[in-house]
Amino acid sequence: MQEKKTSIAIPTSVVSDTPHLREKTSKIGLIGRAAAIFRINEIIVYPDDMKVDQTREMSLIALLLSYMETPQYLRKELFKLQPELQFAGILPPLRTPHHPLNKKIRSLKIGDYREGVTLAKANEGTRVDIGVEQHALILNKHLPVGKRVTVKIVRIGKQVEVELASRDEASEYWGYIVSMEHRSLEEIADRKRFDLIIATSKNGALINDVADKLTEKWKVAKTILLAFGAPTRGLYEIAESDGFSLDDVADFVVNTVPRQGTVTVRTEEALIASLSVLNCHMFKA
Repeated sequence: MQEKKTSIAIPTSVVSDTPHLREKTSKIGLIGRAAAIFRINEIIVYPDDMKVDQTREMSLIALLLSYMETPQYLRKELFKLQPELQFAGILPPLRTPHHPLNKKIRSLKIGDYREGVTLAKANEGTRVDIGVEQHALILNKHLPVGKRVTVKIVRIGKQVEVELASRDEASEYWGYIVSMEHRSLEEIADRKRFDLIIATSKNGALINDVADKLTEKWKVAKTILLAFGAPTRGLYEIAESDGFSLDDVADFVVNTVPRQGTVTVRTEEALIASLSVLNCHMFKA
């Protein structure tokens, strides 16, 4: 069971510099892969320009990230055909533990966790698709049809029986959830009450200069937020535009790409660079 919950906040305008849906989809694929590689539990999509309506872009980002996180054998049941998913085939597979490759009952073990979708109510309970050749049964529970569930294998026989479980029960990394927020980053930080908030900025302190203090905070924190800026505006500019002080909101504002050779670092690039650095410095804490 993972003790820490690590969230990342990405701005809605992360895809603003890519006009075509195919390129937007590819960029979101990089973000989803980075989140999974570094065991991120939650991706928060936040508005970085409160003066305009970013609902459409936010919904697209959340849809693609959610589709990517969903095991392939559940996608047809959980996602309708829609134009926004026309290039979903280029999204890279996550290959996380909750995206199993085995599709045979004989590969199942008692105590395994699987993601499933409820298909129909039965006298004994609810039938659920868990990605093998036979539907499993959740005993003595009648659940709404079309609901995604996490289950634990409790019996393997003529009928595979499972029980409802929480994704937090799995000992392995079990993917991320996606949250859409319509509040400013300041309000998100205040409402969710994170134990540790780290903002990334080229104007922040060099990561090596604050590594010791950051490590100490990281050790005791249970909920952590890593916030990232947009392709055309960094977090300091976003904060100024929204009327709050980034230094007051974040516990640390850090530069994880010192001596950058480009004028700007794209959000997906900053995400991979920052999580790589923090993985070395902090995830051992």
